[in-house]
Amino acid sequence: MRKFLTFISFFISAAISNSLLAAEFADTVEHKFADSDGVSIHYAKAGSGPLAVFIHGFPDYWYSWRHQMEGLAETHTVVALDTRGYNKSDQPSGVENYDMNLLIADVAAVIENEGRDEAVIVGHDWGGGIAWSFAAARPELTSHLVILNLPHVKNLARELAKFGDQHRNSQYARNFQNEDSHLAISAERLATSLSQGNAVLHEKYLTAFENSSTDAMMNYYRANFPREPYTSGVFLEVDRIQAPVLQFHGLNDTALLPQSLNNTWEELDQDWTLVTVPGAGHWPHHDKPEMVTNMMKAWLALHN
Repeated sequence: MRKFLTFISFFISAAISNSLLAAEFADTVEHKFADSDGVSIHYAKAGSGPLAVFIHGFPDYWYSWRHQMEGLAETHTVVALDTRGYNKSDQPSGVENYDMNLLIADVAAVIENEGRDEAVIVGHDWGGGIAWSFAAARPELTSHLVILNLPHVKNLARELAKFGDQHRNSQYARNFQNEDSHLAISAERLATSLSQGNAVLHEKYLTAFENSSTDAMMNYYRANFPREPYTSGVFLEVDRIQAPVLQFHGLNDTALLPQSLNNTWEELDQDWTLVTVPGAGHWPHHDKPEMVTNMMKAWLALHN
């Protein structure tokens, strides 16, 4: 029992230490703003070298990428957005202001603000949807594409159209498309779900979500998520991906099932590296931060 308690004490201490180290890095980043046709997009910046742009999903904000930013800052200029509607970015009202073309333009505005001709594009969840769409629409700005737990958007629409497991597990997204869905969402609930009992993380997420618009969060679904019968929409209109792709998928994700990974190669012009992550859920960069970061670094070095 004493050995077990010693192990638990060590594990907790290590977890707290890692959290504090990440917090210390996050406290050193530079905060900047890019103008996207009148919408101010906030992002955090660190490091030097080729540009890597990180795009978070729902519910999250730039801080989601703290581990990967710290790891890649050794070789890259790393910037992580607050996507529109979140935290320190502007929160325009109206579903039309969350159209995928505008979300793509926000990423381009950040790249332009940094004075760069291209970037590594990294996205998770809705950030993954934006990243797939950005790489397809703006291949000249996309040197590499890294995706976490968002199957290729055409494949997701394909699985939804089968009215099977993925369709059933996506009921939450159809609920989010309802006009009043944001009324059932609170900053406290979102922060609690992401912080997993960590008081420091809870405070950070609560502050960010209190500064965010839950209506805007739902507008991503209202404006872009496929609707029945899944034969049209922005997810089905993307062009082929010209950049090499690294894709992670936490296999414990119950919202986005691995069946949507099948035949991804049919939409790609270059190589595709798929890393499935047993034991990780919808946020593999949170659940297995060192593995995800190290794989990203190795893959980018290989494709340099």
